[in-house]
Amino acid sequence: AYTELHRLGWAHSVEVFDRQGQLAGGLYGLRIGGLFAGESMFHLQRDASKVALMALVQLMRDTGLQLLDVQWCTEHLASLGAIEVSRADYLARLAAALASR
Repeated sequence: AYTELHRLGWAHSVEVFDRQGQLAGGLYGLRIGGLFAGESMFHLQRDASKVALMALVQLMRDTGLQLLDVQWCTEHLASLGAIEVSRADYLARLAAALASR
């Protein structure tokens, strides 16, 4: 399903490669308007998914994407800057993100 969503321009991934050119980790999810809804992070080497997440955040800042939905605010994601918001706040942020771009 994600292959088809990628072909249609909805699914995207951020990959991190080591100095030898080997895939080290990354993340993937869906971009809809100004929203990036993260689906999963993975790593083959330590902290590579964190590097991918930071690259995604910078890309979002550079391109005006407004909302990164990480699904669950885990301790790990909170240590990287994720915050939990109320349902009402999330729905308002989601509406604004979907209406943009």
